[in-house]
Amino acid sequence: MDGDKSLMPNELIWLSIQYLSIQLRMLPHSIALSLGGNLGRMVFLLSGKRASKAVCRCSKILGCSLAVARDIVAKSYINLGRSLAEFLSLSRLRDKIDELVTVHDIENLNDALAYGRGVILLTAHLGNWELAAAYLGLKGYPMKAIGAEQRDPRITQLIADIRSSCGVETIGKGFDLRGAIRCLREGNILGVLLDQDAKDKGIVAPFLGQPASTPYGPIKMALKMRSPIVPLFIIRRKDNVHHDLYFLPSLEESVENFYERPLEENVCICNDILSDWISRHPEQWLWLYPRWASTLGDK
Repeated sequence: MDGDKSLMPNELIWLSIQYLSIQLRMLPHSIALSLGGNLGRMVFLLSGKRASKAVCRCSKILGCSLAVARDIVAKSYINLGRSLAEFLSLSRLRDKIDELVTVHDIENLNDALAYGRGVILLTAHLGNWELAAAYLGLKGYPMKAIGAEQRDPRITQLIADIRSSCGVETIGKGFDLRGAIRCLREGNILGVLLDQDAKDKGIVAPFLGQPASTPYGPIKMALKMRSPIVPLFIIRRKDNVHHDLYFLPSLEESVENFYERPLEENVCICNDILSDWISRHPEQWLWLYPRWASTLGDK
């Protein structure tokens, strides 16, 4: 009986995703986005303790009032709902990708790829990060993304399948060092989300002004292999439908002696870049994630 009960939440989530996917395929894109946004808003209102922690987290980190933080976090949930709707609809959005995404300075990525040492794309859970990877995959770039292990293996596989339909290969579960090294040696692109709590396996460095345990594996690997790190950010426009995809110059170009700097210093540099973009668009970042859990006890 206990085993059956433990499976119920997973089963409910899985059936909900299946039902939502069917509904989204039947709706015009703008209506599908509205549905996703309303779903995000509803989840925020029903999340109770988890949403309250996200609001307190936002208020503490940004130094704003709880009222302002609540508005930011609510918009973050709404953005996440819209992003989910887009991700589940990618099979029908592929032919419209140029209408939805405006690209800025993609020559920064092309120049980095020309070195032939692979490229690490550095980004965060900001905007619709999966749409950024899908854009590159659909344009024929050798795009690979690190797989995140979900509680339900069916959802893990669904994410991998949707990515694959857009030309994005999922490698490993978590940070697969061997797969990541092979990816770069073959001259491919490896997408990395660095805004995650690495607990006792990370380097503590400022993130949005507060100490945070930060994954350093991708950065250490880039330093060893001399692979360029190119920051990438995708930001949803105010119309909620269209996106701007920005490619910054590689850290090899923008940071003096990047490969010769200590690892800890480079982790700080990467965190500063992510923090800057999140500060500009806080309503599009994933505040529900306890980024500072292992350093500030924020769970």
